[in-house]
Amino acid sequence: MTKKNLPRHVGFIPDGNRRWAVEHGMTKEAGYFHGLAPGITLFEQCKALGIEEASIYCFTQDNTKRPSVQKEAFSDAAVRFAFEVARRGAALLVVGDETSTQFPQELREFRQRQGEGIKVNLLVNYGWEWDLAGLKTDKLRSAEVSRLDLIVRWGGGRRLSGFLPVQSVYADFYVREEYWPDFAPQHFEDALAWFRKQDQTLGG
Repeated sequence: MTKKNLPRHVGFIPDGNRRWAVEHGMTKEAGYFHGLAPGITLFEQCKALGIEEASIYCFTQDNTKRPSVQKEAFSDAAVRFAFEVARRGAALLVVGDETSTQFPQELREFRQRQGEGIKVNLLVNYGWEWDLAGLKTDKLRSAEVSRLDLIVRWGGGRRLSGFLPVQSVYADFYVREEYWPDFAPQHFEDALAWFRKQDQTLGG
């Protein structure tokens, strides 16, 4: 695939971790750990393909209403993933409400983009209302994140679930039925093949 045919910025919604865990006889919170290796594989795939920017839903402010054992699990997974992609050459930005006790303190340094290479934006303790509230005093709180071209969601859901609503305004939306821990690189290849066939005139 030529650079011209690639989406510049792709968003990923890695859903289905808890359902996957239950189907495999595990506790719900165990699913988050099993989503880490697929995330690293996808990150490396994006780098190899030449994707310029990737945004990944880690957890939302609404997710923090879940049982504490699940909150600890997905927060720990977010921290592990952040430091691993930073080590592997990501220009990492974490977008989310760092003033909340639900925000992992280890990630505060990444509220300003760190590093060079492929831009990676992790949504951690993110909420769309929190994001838009920044407009009341200054600018969108995710203002450093560019417009999305393509969003890929696993787990069968056909909704944004509050994922970067402003940047998603013209994004094409591709859904996989597989749960996130069952990710395979072919899923993203299929998404890119589908994307090439879409009308990308942005209303023009």
